[in-house]
Amino acid sequence: MFDHFFDLDIPGEVYSSLIVVLIIVVLSIIVAIKARFHNPLKKPKGLLLIAEIGVKYFDNFARDLTGGAMPEFGGFIMGVAVYLFLAFIFGLTGLPSPVTYMAVPLSLGLTTFLLIHLVSAKYTKWAYFKRYIDPLPVFLPINLLSMWAPLLSLTLRLFGNGIAGWALLTIVEVSLRDLSAAIFSFMPTDALGNNWNEIFLAPIPMAVLHAYFDLFSGLIQTVVFISLTAIFIGQEIPEEVVVNNYQERRKSL
Repeated sequence: MFDHFFDLDIPGEVYSSLIVVLIIVVLSIIVAIKARFHNPLKKPKGLLLIAEIGVKYFDNFARDLTGGAMPEFGGFIMGVAVYLFLAFIFGLTGLPSPVTYMAVPLSLGLTTFLLIHLVSAKYTKWAYFKRYIDPLPVFLPINLLSMWAPLLSLTLRLFGNGIAGWALLTIVEVSLRDLSAAIFSFMPTDALGNNWNEIFLAPIPMAVLHAYFDLFSGLIQTVVFISLTAIFIGQEIPEEVVVNNYQERRKSL
């Protein structure tokens, strides 16, 4: 049975995604242990401080965009943001980035898509189905097609940016290696057949490009994804629910 398991043709991006999830799980366990034994009268330090700042930020972020109607939504947004940012910068390790595999952006997009419609159905009940025949029943086919727009937008944005960065980095790296090999062609190969003359031009330019496409671009795409997710879901919450939550918060202050 295990022989067949290891014969499966599983893309490297899937293993990278599992590693990212494992890293998040380990960090979460460490934070939970530190929080359990932390003295509440003392200021948190290190990883616990970072986690506390993150929780407060994402709770406020979710509350502002959903009107406070979903108190636990900040935890979901924080989990998605941490995973997505780590997935983008995972390419710095030399292993494939999960976002360059279509299944990963699609899974994230589907999660947001399902939440949009679940939240809408929760607050509108049976009136949820009325949205597909507004303003007239004849618009049903058009409304059924337009409902997929958030899924396509979120998925293709992540995948497009991830694959574009990977393609550009690959082209530049191959070009620099070929140019280096041509310039330092006088250097012989070693006993194992390795061409060390290919490594001289690539390191510095590739480091700069990785810093942009993996770090900066990854941060921007993470912010855009979680912002759109919160906005799409917040739009499904009725205005009266948002107003009531706002008034209750003011009374509690």
